[in-house]
Amino acid sequence: MATNILVTGGAGYIGSHTCKALAAAGFTPVTFDNMVYGHDWAVKWGPLIRGDILNRGELDEVFAEYKPAAVLHFAAYAYVGESVTDPEKYYRNNVAGSLSLLSAMRKAGCRHIVFSSTCATYGAPDRVPLTEDHPTRPMSPYGTSKLMIEQMLRDFDAAYGMTYTALRYFNAAGADPEGQIGEEHKPETHLIPLVIAAALGRIPHIEVFGTDYPTPDGTAVRDYIHVSDLAEAHILAVKRLLGGAPSATYNLGTGTGNSVREVIKAVEAVSGKTVPVVEGPRRAGDSPGLYADSGAIIRELGWNPRYMDLNAIVETAWRWHEHGLPGKKHCNLRKPG
Repeated sequence: MATNILVTGGAGYIGSHTCKALAAAGFTPVTFDNMVYGHDWAVKWGPLIRGDILNRGELDEVFAEYKPAAVLHFAAYAYVGESVTDPEKYYRNNVAGSLSLLSAMRKAGCRHIVFSSTCATYGAPDRVPLTEDHPTRPMSPYGTSKLMIEQMLRDFDAAYGMTYTALRYFNAAGADPEGQIGEEHKPETHLIPLVIAAALGRIPHIEVFGTDYPTPDGTAVRDYIHVSDLAEAHILAVKRLLGGAPSATYNLGTGTGNSVREVIKAVEAVSGKTVPVVEGPRRAGDSPGLYADSGAIIRELGWNPRYMDLNAIVETAWRWHEHGLPGKKHCNLRKPG
């Protein structure tokens, strides 16, 4: 019988791609999602239980029924701007929800967790590429909430022996190469799908916020990592924890920065279409450049990202968005109890 892995937020973008990777690795992903931002059509490789991590009763039932060997924790609100205007929502869901989850894990005797963290924990960088020992000075309640959860994980490890791997993502992008699942956010804030939407005429234009940054072409630079490479890192991390390895924190990025203009050019190259662009002023809080040094996870876990070329990442996203959302069939949706 396959080993069950509980995946909170498994109906979301990164969570669903990781569920596919879990199934390919011989695990059974058990998705637990409140479906506020998730999609039932994205859950194809195991059961989908509709529930909230703030509800201890629902969590306790899921742990009792499925007895997962580990948890992959994606469930979180993740809109930086919204976190500034409504921090209570982020501290309640992200921080209190994670405490509820850790408490349920402890009660059930589930001792391993892979946590979806973020490069937003670093804030404005002193230097790039960013290494894991860079100071953490988050600039939003979203980033602060993730950093608080990392501290909770350290404390639960020290006190109760619950081991963790925290993965600090950079900019997740792309879609399942086989086209089974992909990215759909409402509202959409990620650059690549917005540029694709402009290329397809679904929005009037893409706005470029700032063209006077100290970067080669004046636009902001970010590290775009394919979602399937992110998913594979989670498989390596959970296997490592199940094998008895100690807790760790890793960056997840390609180590290469691409500018906003380069993303636009990549979409134009892949699609053969012209993207209408409107240039605007910088947004408050945006950094000129953010990209990762992922050497630690490459050395220690043997992570080997496949999508190191921006055009290859964009091509998978373009196929998904151009052809819509195929295969919208969910698995075994129910509530606990």
